[in-house]
Parts: sequence; C-alpha cells; structure tokens
Amino acid sequence: MSDFVSNFWSIYVAGITAVSILACAILLWVTGKTKAMTSSDNTTGHVWDGDLREMNNPLPRWWVWLFVITIVFSALYLTLYPGMGAFGGKYGWSSAGQYKAEVEKGNAEVAPLYAKFTAMPVEEVAKDPKAKAIGERLFMNNCSQCHGSDARGGKGFPNLTDADWLHGGTPDKIAETLIKGRIGQMPPMAAAVGSADDVKNVANYVLSLSGGPHDSVRANLGKEKFGACAACHGADGKGNQALGAPNLTDDIWLHGYGEASVTAMINNGKVNQMPAQVDKLTPAQIHVLASYVWGMSNAK
Repeated sequence: MSDFVSNFWSIYVAGITAVSILACAILLWVTGKTKAMTSSDNTTGHVWDGDLREMNNPLPRWWVWLFVITIVFSALYLTLYPGMGAFGGKYGWSSAGQYKAEVEKGNAEVAPLYAKFTAMPVEEVAKDPKAKAIGERLFMNNCSQCHGSDARGGKGFPNLTDADWLHGGTPDKIAETLIKGRIGQMPPMAAAVGSADDVKNVANYVLSLSGGPHDSVRANLGKEKFGACAACHGADGKGNQALGAPNLTDDIWLHGYGEASVTAMINNGKVNQMPAQVDKLTPAQIHVLASYVWGMSNAK
C-alpha cells in the first residue's frame, strides 16, 4: 500500500474494508433477530415434491459462531498486519521485510563458507571445485536469464566465455560490472556521418575491418566518414574499453551482422543495460561469481 500517490486511495481502501466488516456483523445480527412469517407447524409454507416442507429453524449455533469468529479474526488481523490502506499494522510486517530478513539469515548461515573463498585470489577460486559449483549456482540464478546457461550469450547479450570484453575482462573489471552494472549507449550517428549513401559506405567499411563480406568500393568511400565513429571506436576501429565501445575488427557482433544490421545501428543507435547486482548479492558472493565468470574465459 506504500505505492499510493495520495491519501485518498488509502482512506478509500481502509473505509471499504471497515464498512465491509461492519456490514457483515450487522447482517449477522439482523438475520438472528428477524423472524419469518410461519404457519402453525413452524414451516414457511414452501413445499417441494409434494411433501417436502421448508422449516423455519434458526441457524446452527456452530455456524453462527464461525461467522462471529471470522469477523473478530479479520478485525484483529487488520490491527496487527497491513490491509487497512496505508496502515502497516502494529507489527509493521511486509513481504519485502520478510524477504530481506530471510535473505540476511541465509547469508549469515553461509558466511563461514564464503569467508574461505574471500581470502583466496581469483585465480585460485576459479579452480576450486567447491567454489566453481557455488559460482555456477550463482550464475544460473542471476545471470543465465540473459547470458544463457552456457554463458555464451545471444543477440544483445555478450558471450562470457571468449576473450572479447566491452569493459575489460580482468577480475576487478568483472567484479565492478557485477557491482555497478553497465549502461552501453551508442547514439544515432546518421546525422554525423552524412547522407543515407554515406551511412551504407561506413557500414561496409566497418565490415571490412573484420574481413567480412563487404562492397570494397563503398568501404573505400566510407573510410573517411568513419571519422565520426573514431571518437569511441578509435581510428583503427579496435574500440575503447574505458567507454565500453566494441572492437569492430574481431568479427564478433553483439547486435547482429551484415550491412543491414550495421546500417540500422548507425541510423538508430542502441542502448543496452546490465543491471547492478550489489543489492542482490553479498561482496563474498560477488567475489565467487566474478571468479567463476573470469574462469570461463581463462580456462586452461
């Protein structure tokens, strides 16, 4: 209920809840006091199948008391726990708070195990069988949704098993990526490059840098226009890890390959985001996970 943008909705929900409980109590009381008109034989006069008569007996006591207990329970529950608009209850319970407490308890229980690995350098952690098993679980739970269970990525998601790193593949850089996350942004460059024909020429020049299929005439024409891209990718097209600018000479294509894909990238740009993991993982878990990721691209 903390997402209310004004007090009106909190009061509205609390009012509806209180009125509903009160209405149930009144309904129970009224039905207990109201007497239906009956015949001398205590029937309502309704007859089915010739001789089946409806009696005017009161509700069973056990049923009435169950109804009373339900009303009392709901009132007590809404006093102790959330449910009345923005009122958090006397206990201040929330699902987020319970989740946080359970995570903290779990982290405390495994802290002694992680302490051993925290004191070890990344190279040793990456080779330790137990640490690798833990790192694999951490990867499957937090990274495989994007990078794949085999860590080979896919279109828009980097392959973590090769030596191609946008921001650097050292243990420190991998840990930094996990902690802070990354936002990769290539702005639309069509206006800076020139005409639509110039964009195609630059796309073919970019393809030529990695030896891929390209139009050599267009590539020669696009070389000079590539200067608009050199600020990030470098004059030689080898990229810049400080900016997260990809190496265009290694024939590794994160967002698609071919003239059409490269042209679309120049025209439209691209924004990619790797979410930060610092709020989900402890420093010790990040150390083990970073070691696991580093080990996948440095296996010997």
